[in-house]
Amino acid sequence: MRKRLIFSILGVVSIALGAAIVLWLRAPKEYSGKMEPITIGLPTSIGLVTCTSIAQEQHYFTRNGLKVTIRDYSEGLNALDGLLDGDVDIAGASEYGVVGKAFKGDQVRIIATVSKTGTYFVTGRRDRGINNIADLKGKRIGVTLQTISEFYLGRFLNLNGIQAGNVTCVNLRATQLEDAIAGGIVDAVISHVSHFFSIKRRLDANGTSWLAQSSQPTYVVTTVRNDWIEQRPQLVKRFLNSLVQAEEYIITHPDEAKATIQKRFKFDRASIENLWQLQQFSLSIDQSLIAAMEDEARWMIKNEMTTEKQVPDFLNYIYVDGLRAIKPEAVNIIR
Repeated sequence: MRKRLIFSILGVVSIALGAAIVLWLRAPKEYSGKMEPITIGLPTSIGLVTCTSIAQEQHYFTRNGLKVTIRDYSEGLNALDGLLDGDVDIAGASEYGVVGKAFKGDQVRIIATVSKTGTYFVTGRRDRGINNIADLKGKRIGVTLQTISEFYLGRFLNLNGIQAGNVTCVNLRATQLEDAIAGGIVDAVISHVSHFFSIKRRLDANGTSWLAQSSQPTYVVTTVRNDWIEQRPQLVKRFLNSLVQAEEYIITHPDEAKATIQKRFKFDRASIENLWQLQQFSLSIDQSLIAAMEDEARWMIKNEMTTEKQVPDFLNYIYVDGLRAIKPEAVNIIR
């Protein structure tokens, strides 16, 4: 009995010691080498904005030897274009944007998923006869085409028995959606949560909405060009280490993290609390990311959004070495 108790105590001590070592290795330490400038293309993604904002506020980028410049983009697709044009070194986007680039053979790779989110909503005007999902049939719906919004809308309609040809899609930039539905230019919109709360306030009792994504989350990813990885593999690791430290801060200081987002997006407290339930902050590269990208690729082929007929090998568009060096337990992918 005594031996069993001793072994039990030793086991607990070993686990605690192991956890302490992991935290010590990841703890912010001052970087003693040369400060390297990097530019990050940042779309209005809650997960990515939260991580990068905290990494800046808590000086994790600086402590990892990075002098960061943020360039804001309205859409992840625009940030990817900026990446390929050389305007930024790292771009945030959804996995859907990378699928589109893969079909074109663009030299871009995902270095990590920052968060998995359920943050796209379909909102309709009640005065246009939209009280139930079925009422969307025959209506004009605002959507930003060639982005993940289009995929979610098509899937949402299909799952609810509405054929794509039974609605009229109106192509609008994300920043145009609010005024379009408030002004009656369209009957409904699909929007990211960064615009949804404002749309909801504008419509008030005249609006009705539904979560658009069903069970498939958006994978908010960070991407780089292939040549940038080859030239600066250590910068990839230092960047990811900064985000891992930000992730741990979010977990241990949720109220402070929520305050960061509230300040950035000017959401009220109730909206922040609702939004937080839709976020899964975790730097990772796992097999579910590949599965989601393959599903979206098949949808693009079926809907003739590409001339290609084969699903790309998405392993060629993912770089695991950086995250594996920083957070090995977060890489779970079949190669």
